[in-house]
Amino acid sequence: MTDLLREARVSRGQFLRLMGGLAAAAAATACSTRPETTTATGDGKSVATELKFVGVADQKAPMDELLAAYQKAKPSVRLTASYAPTDQVQTSLRTQLGAGNAPDLHVVYPGNGSAMSMSQIAGAGLLADLSAQAWTKTIPEGFKPAFQVEGKTYMYSAGSSVIGAVYNKKVFEKAGVDAPPTTWSEFLAVCDKLKKAGVVPIALGAQTPWVTQLITYALVPSTVYAKDPGFDDKQLAGQTSFAQSGWRQAMEMYLELQKRGFFNDKPNGTTFEQQTSMVATGKAAMAVQVSAVLPDFRKAASSPDDLSMFPVPGADDAASVWIPAGVVVGLGASAKGKNAEEAKAFVDFLGKQENINAWAKAIAAIPLTQDASSAIDPAVQSFLPFTKDRAVPFMDQRWPNAEVQPVHFAVVQELLAGDSTIDEALKKMDEAYKK
Repeated sequence: MTDLLREARVSRGQFLRLMGGLAAAAAATACSTRPETTTATGDGKSVATELKFVGVADQKAPMDELLAAYQKAKPSVRLTASYAPTDQVQTSLRTQLGAGNAPDLHVVYPGNGSAMSMSQIAGAGLLADLSAQAWTKTIPEGFKPAFQVEGKTYMYSAGSSVIGAVYNKKVFEKAGVDAPPTTWSEFLAVCDKLKKAGVVPIALGAQTPWVTQLITYALVPSTVYAKDPGFDDKQLAGQTSFAQSGWRQAMEMYLELQKRGFFNDKPNGTTFEQQTSMVATGKAAMAVQVSAVLPDFRKAASSPDDLSMFPVPGADDAASVWIPAGVVVGLGASAKGKNAEEAKAFVDFLGKQENINAWAKAIAAIPLTQDASSAIDPAVQSFLPFTKDRAVPFMDQRWPNAEVQPVHFAVVQELLAGDSTIDEALKKMDEAYKK
C-alpha cells in the first residue's frame, strides 16, 4: 500500500453512509451529446472548446439534462459524452488514463478499491484538484474520504445511494404479501410465498459481473459491521479476514437463496438488462440492486409507480439490520488534459445546488446538499432511518487495492455454478486483499 493510501485511511465512524467504489451501472449502449454551437473569434473564424466525457450508462440521464443546460449557459463549449459498461471503463478507460490519452472528463468511483476509484487515480496524479470550487466546502464531514485525499477534493458526486430490494408492488400484492419483510426469516418466508404464487422471487443477473456483489453487499452490513463496526480497521491491521468474519455467514445466506430456488434459472447466464425486465414486467418479484438504477427498472415497467424499494434484512432481529449506503458514482477532470481548466469549470457548474438536485433526482439519490427545492425519491424513504447509525459504505471502499473486487465477482459466479466452496471463495478474497 502506498504512503498516500496510508494517509487516506479513516475510521469506520467517518465512513458511515459512504458508498464504495462500485457503482452500479447499467450496461452499454454508447451514445453521445454533441452541441454544435461555436463562437466567433476576432478574425471571423468560428471556434469552440471541445471537451470529451466518458461515463457509465446510469450517468446518461442526468448528463443529458445538464449538458443541455451548460450549453445554454456557455455556448462556446462543445462537449461530447459517451457511455460504456462499468466493466469496460474499469479496464479500457483506466488504460487510457495511464497512457496519457484520457478524456477531459470521466467517470470516477468514490474512495478506494477499484481501478477507477478516486484514491487510485488521484494517487497516480491523474485527477485535477477541485478543492477551490465552492461546492467542495459543503461536503459533509463523513463523506469527505469518498471525495478527498489529504484534504484535497478530486471527484464530484451529486449525492448518496443505497442497496436494497427493488420490488414490483403489484406482484407482491397478487401473492398476498402485505408489507416488505423486516427480518431474514420474514424475507425467506416472503420468497417462499412468492415462489408458491408462481413467480421468481429474486431476479439475479449474475452474467453482468458487478451485479454478483450486490446480494453480498446487502447482507454484510448486518452479518459483519453490526457485530463489529471496527472490522475494516482490524482487517487492515491483519487482525481478521474475510474467512474469519461474518462474510462467511453472508455467503451462506446468498447460497441459501439459491438452494431454496428463489433465483431465476441460470443466473450466470442472465444479464442486468434481463434482470431489470423480469422485475419490471412481473415475471420476478424483486432484484437486489443499487437505487441508482431504479430509473432503469421504472423505464421498463408499464407503470413506474409499480416499483419501489426496501432494505434487505440480513438479521433475524430487526434492530440488528444494517444497510449499505453512500456516495454515488461521480466524475473527475483529467489533470493532464489540454482543456483542464474548462473541464474543471464544467464540474463547478455541476456543483451548483440546482444541478446537484437535478442529478440526484434523475438517479433516485439523496442530494449531497439540500435546499427547499431538493426532493428525495419516495422509494428510498424507508432507508433514511438507517442512515444515522446503521449504515456502512460499500465494502470495497476501504479495500487496500483494486484486486479484491474482481475476485469477489468471480468467486460469486463460481459459487452459483457449484464450481467452488465458500472456504475457497473467501481464501481467494483474502489472498487478493493482501496483494
